[in-house]
Amino acid sequence: LQVPRAPSQPPAGSESRRFTNKHSKKALKASLTLGILLGMFFMAWLPFFITNVTQAVCSCVPAGFFDVLTWLGYCNSTMNPIIYPLFMRDFKRAMAKFLPCCQRSGEPRPSAISLSMRNSNSGPRAATSLKNVL
Repeated sequence: LQVPRAPSQPPAGSESRRFTNKHSKKALKASLTLGILLGMFFMAWLPFFITNVTQAVCSCVPAGFFDVLTWLGYCNSTMNPIIYPLFMRDFKRAMAKFLPCCQRSGEPRPSAISLSMRNSNSGPRAATSLKNVL
């Protein structure tokens, strides 16, 4: 028995291309950001791990060289807060909401209670609304 399949048709013309193009640009940008982050991670930490294994096998690595490689890994961790805002607009917006130095004038800073209620997936209820609690 063969089950007939309905032909899949994309949405109408330019709307479909615009939708696909927008998502493919986002996917490309996300892939680029991930590639940069992973590349920097491996460039910073791979020498440390190789040297660590070498040190365990032959004890021939100078302590100063080992310290330099350790600090190279630490520097990678300090680069992440710089890389994320450069490549991710959503991350930049989220940080701007919480850092006083990055807020635009006239934009109120969200309170912890409003953030908690917004993130809890449960809106204010009649018996437990914020007005009733305070």
